[in-house]
Amino acid sequence: MRKTILLATAMAALCGSMAFAQDDGLTIGVSWSNFQEERWKTDESAIMAAIDAAGATYVSTDAQSSSSKQLADIESLISQGVDALLVVAQDTAAVIPAVQAAVDEGIPVISYDRLIEDPRAFYITFDNVEVGRMQARAVLEAAPEGNYVMIKGSPTDPNADFLRGGQQEVLQDAIDAGKITIVGEAYTDQWLPANAQRNMEQILTQNNNEVDAVVASNDGTAGGVVAALTAQGMQGIPVSGQDGDHAALNRVAAGTQTVSVWKDARELGRQATEVALQLAGGTAPEQVEGVEQFSTPGGNTVNALFLDPIPITRDNLQTVVDAGWITQDELCQGVTNGPAPCN
Repeated sequence: MRKTILLATAMAALCGSMAFAQDDGLTIGVSWSNFQEERWKTDESAIMAAIDAAGATYVSTDAQSSSSKQLADIESLISQGVDALLVVAQDTAAVIPAVQAAVDEGIPVISYDRLIEDPRAFYITFDNVEVGRMQARAVLEAAPEGNYVMIKGSPTDPNADFLRGGQQEVLQDAIDAGKITIVGEAYTDQWLPANAQRNMEQILTQNNNEVDAVVASNDGTAGGVVAALTAQGMQGIPVSGQDGDHAALNRVAAGTQTVSVWKDARELGRQATEVALQLAGGTAPEQVEGVEQFSTPGGNTVNALFLDPIPITRDNLQTVVDAGWITQDELCQGVTNGPAPCN
């Protein structure tokens, strides 16, 4: 079995590794769950910039949405002598043996944006329960009554349930008052837009298209939802998302998505790298500035650092342009008579 794992890690290192090196200093490894998602490229740029500024070395792998490949990838990173690991977990439970392998080698593990159910992994993310609240508030303001659909994230990612919990907090009073009814709800395997589109198509069919709003949990799933709605001539009903993907912000400007809760991945990448460098240098997790104790759904207590998200709607699109997150041309492509700055 050990030989099989070593062979797999060697193949992963040859076929899936992306690297950026400095001459000396610490080495920080990153295991991406699926680097094809738009947002991770922004995170990587921020991580690499922070590592470069520290005179450290960056190495990374792409699990390509495979839990088994992620285990092999992390073994590969460990064998390369990394001093700390940032892990975007494909599956919160399946990745735990890799955490054990890293801990056995004295390598600190940071669960990056996605919780790993292990008290030894330092957790850094945005406040995902609040993200869920922000999504639901924006949709509820746009559609205070009617039939709602909940398009959730991946069932293997705890963030999906954190978001759903925040959404429910906001919607509960309207549900109890009979103002809104949840007529469909589905997890989205691997957060893939195609799976979200398929789920939305099925829910529309089941409800004879009698849907008034959709709370989708990220911008990828929102894109799948909007595609399904557009096919039925229903584009423009309230739809939520998160991440500030450029395509999603363009949809907000065009009026086919109501909100994208912006989590500035540049700041997340920078702060996560700072934590990784501190832990690699011997700082105790409890001594990291801003750290708090977080009780996980699995009953663990982890050291955590939470950043603040910002909901982006048609009313404050200028915010992401001013921040250099997206250019005005990208934001306003194909948009006529839209909100500022697209008017």
